[in-house]
Amino acid sequence: MKDLHSAFYENLPLLRDFTRLADPAQFSPMPDDWFLGVADIVDSTGEIARGRYKTVNTVGAAVISAMINAMGGKLFPYVFGGDGAAFAIPPSEIEAARDTLSAMRRWAEEEFSMPLRAALVSVADIRKAGRDLRVARFAPSSGVDYAMFSGGGLAWAEAEMKAGHHMIAPAEPGAQPDLTGLSCRWSNSPARHGQIVSLVVEPTASATERDFADLAQSVLSASEELERAGHPVPMNGPPMSWPPPGLDIDAHVSRNGRNLFLHKLVLLFQNLLIAILFKTSKKLGQFEPEHYRTMVSSNADFRKFDDGLKMTLDCDPATLRQIEHLLKEARGRGKIRYGLHVQDEAMMTCFVPSATRDDHVHFVDGASGGYAQAAAAMVR
Repeated sequence: MKDLHSAFYENLPLLRDFTRLADPAQFSPMPDDWFLGVADIVDSTGEIARGRYKTVNTVGAAVISAMINAMGGKLFPYVFGGDGAAFAIPPSEIEAARDTLSAMRRWAEEEFSMPLRAALVSVADIRKAGRDLRVARFAPSSGVDYAMFSGGGLAWAEAEMKAGHHMIAPAEPGAQPDLTGLSCRWSNSPARHGQIVSLVVEPTASATERDFADLAQSVLSASEELERAGHPVPMNGPPMSWPPPGLDIDAHVSRNGRNLFLHKLVLLFQNLLIAILFKTSKKLGQFEPEHYRTMVSSNADFRKFDDGLKMTLDCDPATLRQIEHLLKEARGRGKIRYGLHVQDEAMMTCFVPSATRDDHVHFVDGASGGYAQAAAAMVR
């Protein structure tokens, strides 16, 4: 029989209306003895300026894919932040989380020369610091659901990590996290209605939960008027081209110590077969290309709550002006901080445990800086 305490997250209700997440009552307190893991890339803004944003996204998503594999099918809450990620696990999984974060730090440095910070902090310590950690489950489709966080605990843990507290040391040289399933062969999705807007909104210390909930509801109401609520990925999935963009990154992710050049050749051949399947819409065994493309769009995580509101929207100029007006008014009252970054395309980073099931995960961000650039604009 399952330990009901460890199955806390699995037992939470699934919400299917994203706008309901503006209501704080939809979030449940995390158990005191659970742990929060956080990781982010050191100087991600500088890495983006050097043209490495797809790599930044991949390393951030790799934290989640490595944890999913380490958990062996057990459900747990996680959130992708563009240049990093966060997750929560019960005490029984603390060693798996520590080993995974340790391996991730070593791998990111060796494979991409990209320093990664990582930390683990108990929920009890978060509450001792006067913050909270609450979680909800949002299901954008029948195939997947994503965690949403509130309470200020996630932001506090990230600040603690950046100050050097609760840090996880890198593993020994050569350590390899299990990144099976982390790959994205899609091209970027161009804006269809104006521009791709990456938005990060956070409450200030003077804002009550109700203040922020009201603002979030207003912003969501504006975005709901967009086609498909601003979903930046077309209904039949993003474009696909050959050779695929980011082949070099994919090769680094999946080579697992193999020769990089030879592994690229293998991936080129694999991707050619995949491109042909999608071009012809031919079934291969249980794999149905058209169904898969539709599920890619349905499963895409383009908006989230993680101690604030983050969205990547395909936004027309009038709606963008409306959203900016709401944000400027709330900032003028000292209730929020926010940042926007505008670009021409959206990109995806994908975790696909099986192409014949519907539980593949797709993280959406802006293609030229996205959430990381929006967050940088917020603090200027």
